[in-house]
Amino acid sequence: MADADQALLAPVAAAVAAAVRDGIRCMLMRGGTSKGAYFLSGDVPADAAVRDDLLLRIMGSPDPKQIDGIGGAHPLTSKVAVVSASPEPGIDIDYLFLQVVVDEPVVSDTQTCGNLLAGIGPFALERGLVPAGEGETTVRIRLVNTGDVATARFPTRDGRPDYAGSQAIDGVPGMAARIELELTSGGRPLFPTGRVADEVAGHRVTLIDNGMPVVLLRADEFGVTGDESPAELEERVDLRAEVEAVRLAAGELMGLGDVSEQTVPKMFLLSPPRAGGAISTRAFIPSRVHSSIGVLMAASVAAGISIPGAVGADLAQLSGAETIELEHPSGSFPARVRVSQSADGTWSASSTSVRTARKLFDGVVFPRP
Repeated sequence: MADADQALLAPVAAAVAAAVRDGIRCMLMRGGTSKGAYFLSGDVPADAAVRDDLLLRIMGSPDPKQIDGIGGAHPLTSKVAVVSASPEPGIDIDYLFLQVVVDEPVVSDTQTCGNLLAGIGPFALERGLVPAGEGETTVRIRLVNTGDVATARFPTRDGRPDYAGSQAIDGVPGMAARIELELTSGGRPLFPTGRVADEVAGHRVTLIDNGMPVVLLRADEFGVTGDESPAELEERVDLRAEVEAVRLAAGELMGLGDVSEQTVPKMFLLSPPRAGGAISTRAFIPSRVHSSIGVLMAASVAAGISIPGAVGADLAQLSGAETIELEHPSGSFPARVRVSQSADGTWSASSTSVRTARKLFDGVVFPRP
């Protein structure tokens, strides 16, 4: 090995050796319908390459079973949040989301995660980054990946997060404390192309980003009724290939560049509602099919179907209320969105979601050597 290569690898080897021996402080939390490892930024290497190498070892990637790490062998359970006090005025916490790919040695920061966002406020309080409120704590959070800002409100008791409560969300058994998340845009356009609809790879699509880059498609154009389970859709190799072809072309149009190695944009097949909601959704994220729907994905879908001319708007059954029920494979998601159009025709949106979170484990994690 060349001396230059050895020099580059030296900090990785030193960081890994120390972590293997002493471990790294880590909290495992369920946030919404996802699960991830939460770290203080000061507890992981500052260098992104060294950090990512370490996280692969901690989560057990690349391995379809993640048997030698704490990942759950699925994109929804192979997630990481890196949290720090924010230097920005009016902001309490900076939250960096990292998606650790299960079966490839890839750690991606190209998207954020609204489900893990539900756990950021409680985690920040647990680690002493913010003070507890009287009965309720409010935390202003900057989503580092996107520049968006979220306000989280959650119950507290005796200076600590109160995880017990009566809020249920589809896709999670039991009940927990209600966490309200209000998200405002970091200044990106709602429609990256400036158009409500585009033609991409032979399909009429809507490219929208209300917190998460999303592509809206009609399910019937892909031979999908909207009743299929995630497993049934994943078994259709031809369907996955067709959806991926649209995704690759859409990524370029959305300004994301070559997305072949990225986890965005998310792909939504939309069909008429089946269970009294506004619309039925099936989400490719991008190769697996989501068992429910992510918080920020829901915000983007709900905003899209609320705007005339967008894909899915003609399929949706909207009541006129701010809360829009999005049907998904394990139930429904209530997304509260507000859309508005300026005098020059530009659309904008904001969203509020209700989630729950729970601390599962707090301790020291040991990466594989």
